[in-house]
Amino acid sequence: MKTYLFIAIAFLIFSCKKEEPEIQSIQYPDRPNIVWIVVEDMSPEHLESYGGTGGKTPHLNALAAESLQFQHAFSTAGVCAPSRAALITGAYQTAIGAMHMRTLAPSAAAGDAYPPGFKGYSTVLPEGMWPYPVHLRMAGYYTTNNSKEDYQFRSPVTMWDESSSKAHYRNRPDPNQPFFSIFNFTTTHESQVWAREGQDSLLVDPTDVTVPPVYPDDSMSRRTIARYITNVMRMDAQVGEVIAQLKEDELYENTIIFFYSDHGDGMPYFKRELYDRGLKVPLLVKAPWLEGGTKTDELVSFVDFGPTLLSLAGIPIPETMQGQAFLGNQKSQPRTYVYAGRDRMDSEYDRVRAVSDGRYKYIRNYMPGKPNYQNIRYRLQNPLMVHLLDLQEKELLNENQSRWFAQTKPEEELYDTQTDPWEFTNLVGNPEYSEKLAELRKAHEDWVAKYGDMGALNEMEMVRNWWGGKEEAPTTEPAQVNFENGKVALHSATPSAIIGYRISKNQGWKVYVEPFEATAGDSLYVNAHRIGFEANEIALILK
Repeated sequence: MKTYLFIAIAFLIFSCKKEEPEIQSIQYPDRPNIVWIVVEDMSPEHLESYGGTGGKTPHLNALAAESLQFQHAFSTAGVCAPSRAALITGAYQTAIGAMHMRTLAPSAAAGDAYPPGFKGYSTVLPEGMWPYPVHLRMAGYYTTNNSKEDYQFRSPVTMWDESSSKAHYRNRPDPNQPFFSIFNFTTTHESQVWAREGQDSLLVDPTDVTVPPVYPDDSMSRRTIARYITNVMRMDAQVGEVIAQLKEDELYENTIIFFYSDHGDGMPYFKRELYDRGLKVPLLVKAPWLEGGTKTDELVSFVDFGPTLLSLAGIPIPETMQGQAFLGNQKSQPRTYVYAGRDRMDSEYDRVRAVSDGRYKYIRNYMPGKPNYQNIRYRLQNPLMVHLLDLQEKELLNENQSRWFAQTKPEEELYDTQTDPWEFTNLVGNPEYSEKLAELRKAHEDWVAKYGDMGALNEMEMVRNWWGGKEEAPTTEPAQVNFENGKVALHSATPSAIIGYRISKNQGWKVYVEPFEATAGDSLYVNAHRIGFEANEIALILK
C-alpha cells in the first residue's frame, strides 16, 4: 500500500523568503516562550510612557521600563476584524479579501448591521497561506488564545491548542514545551464606554481631562473621555495580573512579551478612520537581549507581527506572508512606508487607502462622493456620538469638528502628522509639498500593483468567485487515511487543507505534519479544513 505524504505541509515548513536574513551578533534562544498581551481600541498616548492622558498605568510603566518602545507602530485598519486578519496571516487584508468589517454571519444581539443582500462568509485564504499559530504548532509550540479571534474566517480545529476564556500556557501538558500565549483584554473596547457607565466608578475627574480638538469642550465630551481613561486604568491592572503570573512561574525574565492594541482609539472620529488616531498603536517588546526603557522610531505594521513572531521562534517565514520581521534572525531592513485601508463598515460601504512614511500621510478616497461620517448603528450606542450629531444638526460644531460630517471628501489628502497631528490641514495643492505628494501617491500605487486590492471588487461577487460561482462555501475534500506498518499517513485532495487528527475524542487536535504511529483498533478522528471552506471531519477504527 502506498503511503501518502502531505506535501503541502512540508512545502510550507521549508519555504521561506528568498532574501537572506541579516546576520546578527545576538544569540537568540531556540524556541523561546512568547506572550502577547493585546488590548482593544487604544491609541499610544493613554500610556504614561507615551505621554499619558491623565490616567495612571503603573504596570505598563514598569513593563515599558524593561521594553523597547516603538513610537511608530500602525495597524492596517482603524477597526478590529480587518486588522486581526492582517495580524494572523501576515498579509494585508485588502490583498486577501478580508477587508470588510465584518464577514461572518450577522449578530443582531451585538448591534451589527449589514447591507441588503449580504451573506455571511468566511474569508477564503489564498492557496498556501496558513495563520501563524499553525506554523508554531508544527514547530512544537503549545499555543493558547484567551480569547478573542475575529479573524474574518472560522478557525480550523488545528489553529490553537486552546482558544477560550480559560486558555493559558499553564495548561500545557509538558512544562518544558515552549509556548506562545495571547491574553486579550476588551476593557478598553469602544463598547465599554457605554457598557460600564453606571456599573463602574470613574477613576479620573472629568474636569481634569484634556478634550481633543475634534470634540467640543463640554460635559458630555469630558464625561465620555473620563470613562475611557478609567477603562485604560482598569486594563492596566489586568496586564499586571499576567505579569505577576509569569513572575510567579519564574518565566518572566526569559519570556518575550509584546504589548499592543488592535488599532487606535475607539472614540467617534477616531475608530474606523485612517488618521493616525485610528491607526497608531502602542507597542512594547520585552526580550532578554533588548535594552529596557529605550525607544525606536522604526516603522512597524501589523503585517510584520507574524513574520517577527516566526523569526523569534526560529521558524522560516513563508513566502505567503507579506510583512517583514523587525526582530530575530530573519530581521529585515527597516521599512519605508506603512499602509492601511478602510472598506465596508457594518452596513456602509466606502473604500479608502492610506500610506505613511511615519510623518507624512497620504490618503486616497476611491469614493469621494461619500461623506467621511457613516451612520453606523453600532456606534450610535455611544452617547458622545449622539451628542455630536445633535450639535452638528444645530450647527454648533466648529470647522474642524464639523469637517467629519461634510457630504463629500477630496480624492486625495496629504498631512504632516508632525506639525498637524490631528490631520486637519490638507496639503494637496500646496506646491511646497508636491514632491512628497508624488512620492506617497506612487508608494500607494506601487503597493496596490504588488499585492492587489480586492476592495475594488463587489463583495458578494468576490465571495461567489471563491465558491466557484455557487451560493454556499465548498466543503473540503475528506482526508484519505492510509494505515500501514503501524503508521498513519493522511492527505486531502483540497489544496491548502490543514489536517488535524486525534486518537481519542478526549484529546486535543494535533496538526498533521508526517506519518505517525498508531495501533490497530484505535479510533481515529481526522479533520480536513481549507480556511474559508467548510471543514470535513471523519471518524474510523484503524484496521
